[in-house]
Amino acid sequence: MQAMIRPQPAIDISKAFISAPPAMDFVLPNMVAGTVGAVIAPGSTGKSMLALQLAVQVAGGWDMLDIGVLPEGKVSYLPAEDPVVALHHRLHALGAHIPPEIREKVSSGLTIEPLIGANPDLLDMGWLEYVKSAAEGRRLLILDTLRRFHLEDENMSGPMAQVIGRMELIAKDTGCSIVFLHHAGKGSALNGAGDQQQASRGSSVLVDNIRWQAFLCGMSEPEAKKLKLSPLERRFYVRFGVSKANYGQPLQDRWFRRCDGGVLQPVELSAPAKKQRGERGEG
Repeated sequence: MQAMIRPQPAIDISKAFISAPPAMDFVLPNMVAGTVGAVIAPGSTGKSMLALQLAVQVAGGWDMLDIGVLPEGKVSYLPAEDPVVALHHRLHALGAHIPPEIREKVSSGLTIEPLIGANPDLLDMGWLEYVKSAAEGRRLLILDTLRRFHLEDENMSGPMAQVIGRMELIAKDTGCSIVFLHHAGKGSALNGAGDQQQASRGSSVLVDNIRWQAFLCGMSEPEAKKLKLSPLERRFYVRFGVSKANYGQPLQDRWFRRCDGGVLQPVELSAPAKKQRGERGEG
């Protein structure tokens, strides 16, 4: 008979009642260290650039996205769908926005290992050990994208629970937070619901079994009309926010403008003030 497995010691409840808990350690806004989260976005929205900019902030302390100060630490980024030349272009575009001293910190604190064509699989023990080794000694590990890190049907709850479970195991054993990039479902993208928890493509397990979920979605037609932006202008704007956070305070959504090379720059957008009766142009 197989012995009972007890992954962690039981909590001392009496001690917990009277002892002050340690402060929450947030790796990203509202994301606690050692947990698993996701960034959900439609294709070609800029989620890979967002991931790189988050990696730059954690590794080098440069808040390009205006999301607030975050503790620094080493980062691993495993892109499995983009060729090396595309990654080089993104890094070159980012370099134009980063001071030389920060570029040095990022170069030593961020590791990027392209996996295109390698078919990594978190349910394979060899690949599990590889991903775990990439997380060792790191504060954040980014997997781009989830579809490239397993071979299962994303609509099946059982296999998806196993995939999330493997990431949770790595996070628990290493203390490294893991963020996977994932595509939004077609329905949510078409219906303007990309900022909702259930925007994720595939089984609901991909939302229910993680502790943190952020989104990146394009500007909708109603939003553009409210802001008096043309159909051409609205294509350059995306909105970022946290749609699920089990810990911490709510984060206000941020608007970004996609600039040269796809770099996301924070912008303040507000609807033009309505003219008051009696102002020029009013009857």
